[in-house]
Amino acid sequence: MRPRIDGGRFSIKRVVGESLTVTADVFADGHEAIGVVLKHRCGGDAHWTEIPMAFEGNDSWRASFHIARPERHLYRVEAWVDHFETWRRGVEKKAAVGKAEPIDFRVGAELARKAAGRAGGADARELREHAEALEEAARGRVSEAVIRALEPRLRSLARRHADRAGAASSDPDLAVVVDRNRARFGTWYELFPRSCTKDPNRHGRLDDVIGRLAYVSEMGFDVLYLPPIHPIGRVHRKGRNNSPASAPGDVGSPWAIGSGEGGHDAIHPELGTLDDFGRLVEAAHQRGIEIAMDLALQCAPDHPWVTEHPEWFRRRPDGSVQYAENPPKRYEDIYPLDFEGEGWRELWDEVLRVVLHWVGAGVRIFRVDNPHTKPFRLWEWLIAEVKRDHPDVLFLAEAFTRPKVMQQLAKLGFTQSYTYFTWRNSKAELTEYLLELTRSDLKEYFRPNFWPNTPDILPEPLQVGGAPAFKARLVLAGTLAASYGLYGPAFELAESGPREPGSEEYLDSEKYEVRAWDLDRADSLRPFIARLNRIRRENPALQWNDTLRFHQVDNEQLIAYSKTAPDGKSGVLVVVNLDPHHRHTGWLEVDLETLGVDPDQGFQVHDLLTDARFFWSGPRNFVDLDPQACPAHVFRVRRRTRSERDFDYFL
Repeated sequence: MRPRIDGGRFSIKRVVGESLTVTADVFADGHEAIGVVLKHRCGGDAHWTEIPMAFEGNDSWRASFHIARPERHLYRVEAWVDHFETWRRGVEKKAAVGKAEPIDFRVGAELARKAAGRAGGADARELREHAEALEEAARGRVSEAVIRALEPRLRSLARRHADRAGAASSDPDLAVVVDRNRARFGTWYELFPRSCTKDPNRHGRLDDVIGRLAYVSEMGFDVLYLPPIHPIGRVHRKGRNNSPASAPGDVGSPWAIGSGEGGHDAIHPELGTLDDFGRLVEAAHQRGIEIAMDLALQCAPDHPWVTEHPEWFRRRPDGSVQYAENPPKRYEDIYPLDFEGEGWRELWDEVLRVVLHWVGAGVRIFRVDNPHTKPFRLWEWLIAEVKRDHPDVLFLAEAFTRPKVMQQLAKLGFTQSYTYFTWRNSKAELTEYLLELTRSDLKEYFRPNFWPNTPDILPEPLQVGGAPAFKARLVLAGTLAASYGLYGPAFELAESGPREPGSEEYLDSEKYEVRAWDLDRADSLRPFIARLNRIRRENPALQWNDTLRFHQVDNEQLIAYSKTAPDGKSGVLVVVNLDPHHRHTGWLEVDLETLGVDPDQGFQVHDLLTDARFFWSGPRNFVDLDPQACPAHVFRVRRRTRSERDFDYFL
């Protein structure tokens, strides 16, 4: 059966409104016909809904069902030897060569009576009538008996009340986790609340974030992700540019959570209060924006848990706690938690309490920091516990780690995941990676969220490529993936300075200081971002991943791909120049069938980034992209109408 993840150990994922297509290889010994159905139900329903599976050849069967409710679904395949259909096929074959005999129809009559015994009401009466008619026809002309035997109505009734005494069923029942639509399509923007200020000497507040919502909304983002907003530790606080020693006035890293002012359930006093946070959530909601909160399960050395629950930390032989390390990186301001120590159960319960505390404050999206450094079983338990009563809560895994670990976290319940997109730059790298995400079993449970930059990662292309590189990476992220995000205002202001040569760390990083950004700079990419996000909202084709198809271009610096809407009525074709420094041209071979275009008819492409329009004819077309003007085409593909073709003729 497919989809089936690890033999059914893990669930696949869908959102409300999607369909699930199930295929199965089903066969039996001998030549008997078989009946095959797909059965599905919501987790709380007592009865299964059945859908006959269609035979596709080579013992393969297929069926689909629509998911209309945001609840966990179960599905299975059931199959049996269909004695009535076996008989019917035999009669049909014999009749075709004039070999049908009266005894054949008496066998059919007996099968119909047995089916009547399994049926009830009107179906039983009708089946008995068919049995009597077959008996009577068997005593008359064979041609009349054949007509009676092959009646579609008799076949339908017999199939409905088939003998399933020896049926085989797939085991175990397979599960589908059904999320709301934000799990499939979303546009994320990350900012540091303390930098929502015009004065670098004044710490921003949550009220300032409320004032920033119009800016975020105008660019078209629907998720606003905030790094940790909790009190920041003072012991071993980091200074600017990750200096091991802080100076007076240094604000420290938000990920060094906890101080005498509180821990993971508290808000940094300089940001505001829980009431202020509630007003932010409500103000964002009014603009169609959700607040995503960072869940970083680690502590500053002066976090209250360190003294109140010393058993939650792993001790070295001298009794001290080892700070976090990822050589050569050192995090002296962070203590890891011991999720498998003697106090693990109480610690897990406390983490659940913290998450539910913020759920109660209106948070429905959590971006989880470094989940791969915590036990897998913690996440499987925690996510299930939260979603049991709050199925609308989503979890994004920030796990830049080994592929199979990332995949395991998705299997365990994470709704979405960060990806390797940030480091996939060449045409070959992007094509190979996207085919893996959209054509392998990953598509059933691993939902990618593409980020061209993060506060931790300033990729090398953005350091050297200028505004064209930022635009190209934005278009790639926003059109290759249904969900993407960026870290701003560093992105729209094309912040490109690394801390030192060869580093992906930002110079003067917001992780360690307050930055007062000039949002009104004339060279801001803000209008370009807003246009791309509007294109994403207005074109359903870009809101899905599984219709992605690549197209051939005879230039390695040009990559081309398309997406179509699930209903097949609209398509988007994207061409991106991957070289931010030079103009590139090439011949594009468009797979017209993928886009639903008649190869014998011309079609219009409308560049939604520049508003240019072109009429193309046939699959082979010329493209020309100057990155200094615009590094990409985002074409909406439209088949020409009869009147347009007539107009071309008169021209």
